[in-house]
Amino acid sequence: MIGDTIAAVSTPYGKGGVALLRVSGPEAVALCETVFLPAGGERLAALEARRATYGRILAPDERGEWHSVDDGIVTVFRAPASFTGEDVAEISCHGGTAVTRATLAAAFAAGAAPAGPGDFTRRAFVNGKLSLTKAEAVGEILEAKSDAQLRVAASQCRGALSEKVEAAAHA
Repeated sequence: MIGDTIAAVSTPYGKGGVALLRVSGPEAVALCETVFLPAGGERLAALEARRATYGRILAPDERGEWHSVDDGIVTVFRAPASFTGEDVAEISCHGGTAVTRATLAAAFAAGAAPAGPGDFTRRAFVNGKLSLTKAEAVGEILEAKSDAQLRVAASQCRGALSEKVEAAAHA
């Protein structure tokens, strides 16, 4: 629901070099302060926006005790200068299945709600960051199976269709 802080894995599940988790909403930065400890000891809220920060990713065990599960990087994007128009924190961890699952579970344990398909793009649309045609184009980029489909979707995402509609409306 809009207004909640949500989290999801933004990279495909499975074994890989890096996994990216996105957290968006009013408590994104505060929530990540529970999940992530910067190597320099700073608070995430005090860090410069759009700057990658190295540190330890923390997750609770079955007893609820928080411990380090990986080294990683967090980048904070402050509202309204983010994709969703909300505060966003992106957590990069190693791309193993267990560490990705543990990092996402930590975000949920810290208070995030699970994001559904398209929730980040929906928030971008609701917050005026994307037009409806651009929001739809994001989905088309993800679904593109050919170079031609990708070119059309990317063009729409840059606003080509919106510009044509605007021109026609004012003609």
